[in-house]
Amino acid sequence: MIAIGVGGLEAESVMLGRASWMRLPESVGVELTGKLQPGITATDMVLALTEFLRKQKVVGAWLEFFGEGASALTLGDRATISNMAPEYGATAAMFYIDAQTIAYLKLTGREDAQVALVEQYARHTGLWADDLKGAHYERGLTFDLSSVVRNMAGPSNPHARVATRDLAAQGISGQWEEVPGQMPDGAVIIAAITSCTNTSNPRNVIAAGLLARNANKLGLTRKPWVKSSLAPGSKTVAMYLEEAGLGHELEKLGFGVVAFACTTCNGMSGALDPVIQQEIIDRDLYATAVLSGNRNFDGRIHPYAKQAFLASPPLVVAYAIAGTIRFDIEKDVLGLDADGNEIRLQDIWPSDEEIDAVVKSAVKPEQFRAVYIPMFAIHEDTGPKVAPLYDWRPQSTYIRRPPYWEGALAGARPLKGMRPLAVLPDNITTDHLSPSNAIMLDSAAGEYLAKMGLPEVDFNSYATHRGDHLTAQRATFANPKLFNEMVVENGKVKQGSLARIEPEGQVTRMWEAIETYMQRKQPLIIIAGADYGQGSSRDWAAKGVRLAGVEAIAAEGFERIHRTNLVGMGVLPLEFLPGTDRHTLKIDGSETYDVIGARTPRATLTLVINRKNGERVEVPVTCRLDTAEEVSIYEAGGVLQRFAQDFLESAATA
Repeated sequence: MIAIGVGGLEAESVMLGRASWMRLPESVGVELTGKLQPGITATDMVLALTEFLRKQKVVGAWLEFFGEGASALTLGDRATISNMAPEYGATAAMFYIDAQTIAYLKLTGREDAQVALVEQYARHTGLWADDLKGAHYERGLTFDLSSVVRNMAGPSNPHARVATRDLAAQGISGQWEEVPGQMPDGAVIIAAITSCTNTSNPRNVIAAGLLARNANKLGLTRKPWVKSSLAPGSKTVAMYLEEAGLGHELEKLGFGVVAFACTTCNGMSGALDPVIQQEIIDRDLYATAVLSGNRNFDGRIHPYAKQAFLASPPLVVAYAIAGTIRFDIEKDVLGLDADGNEIRLQDIWPSDEEIDAVVKSAVKPEQFRAVYIPMFAIHEDTGPKVAPLYDWRPQSTYIRRPPYWEGALAGARPLKGMRPLAVLPDNITTDHLSPSNAIMLDSAAGEYLAKMGLPEVDFNSYATHRGDHLTAQRATFANPKLFNEMVVENGKVKQGSLARIEPEGQVTRMWEAIETYMQRKQPLIIIAGADYGQGSSRDWAAKGVRLAGVEAIAAEGFERIHRTNLVGMGVLPLEFLPGTDRHTLKIDGSETYDVIGARTPRATLTLVINRKNGERVEVPVTCRLDTAEEVSIYEAGGVLQRFAQDFLESAATA
């Protein structure tokens, strides 16, 4: 039995009574050899693995890790690898059951009888590590853990790894001028220890606490323009930091606990100090964020952080002290001690032995019991009964009756005469399609909320307004870091939430183009490159384009969860055959498109390109409705329409 991540619309389909079907995934065995070098964290390891596995094209695969390297990893380290599966594109990443599993169950407060049952069951059924030696996989990969160095990822993509020792060669760190009273180029405006991946690994958090302690002893401080935070995924983190005497050390450097939830990692970093924000605007500063999260896609972390870098929790603390990404974290001087001696990273980095000793003494089973046993206690609701139907409020900007039953959304999609809303490059993420971060006043959503009477301070984020389609629609392609290849200026693609209305050729903000096409009832298509739909399984990345009138998306490849969300909204995913893409087809966005052929699982359909000059080009594409169930949902118009048909059919036969 395995639990895997699914799209929200896929889950909704199951909740409404339909089974979720998927094609049997490729099974890939990943042998881990060697062991991590001293001073290398689980974050360094997972960023290196993310780069390696993304290059190995494991999208949709089930990965099983094994080998001597895997056996030596704690369960916390293994979970760090598994939790990054969406970043390298896999459906699941699994490790065998062994002594490390048992040790983790004991550490986290499971009852002795439960722990014994897990081991007995695994050994009896052949699932214990020793029984799985020699397992056969459809494809095998090997990764040497001893090759991992101190790493960061960025900018823009979690798989864009760069060794900290190579930051200067990559043009990330370099010379910068320190001017009193001013922020430097590359200023780190956000430093956040965040994300379930890294804060659920005790070694990572303890390492950050020890580095903070060492920095405090030597008189180092966080730069004043850095907004810092600690947002653990579990309340146990605060408990063992206090037990270790490290909570106040992190607090002293500005890393006090702000929440136990998604924060900066999901674009919920909050407002900047107005003075700092104004300086960024006035000087057009290249400002950045450093966080221990999973994702650093353009525009995700904060509107004023032009780029973001992923790093281990102790490195996040170090960059808060450095204050700029231009800093060579391995070589440059962080400060001076009381005697005037130079302090570098190596002087405050804790040893593995000290980290392990603190974890052993401070992380205790009773902490997990205190947090999780009450969480799962059953409490009988004796309060007044609540009406099952919601009383819609017409002026709400947070929850509004959605239009999924209305007009074209409930009708047939002809797949003819479609115009491109956008022609997009590789690595388009759900943050490009529908960002979740803070809403700015000059955005389409910000202008709408202002007209609704909300002051800017209450705009909140796109994610919080996803229950109101009138706000959420305006998030569609609202990312200011978008590159729509239909919008070219001086021979270069212009960055921004922009579109080109055809056939006029008028360049506008994306939302104005969507409104224009909606008024014309113009069917739309999106043309894209490889790895379309990376990142969070965000429903609105599919809902937004469907409400805009997009009937099909033709791309070189799709991330699994986003593809299922598209199907759930009645959008047809089409995949170019190898060797064919928007460049070989010379697509510029002035064309119209038709789709011809019977839509059956993974059928070869014909994408007809009607060029402006009258030329007609027929291109074979793969229908990415992968199962008969997906065909059924798509043909009905989406998840809700499929449910309505099922309901009416069952009512008629009752």
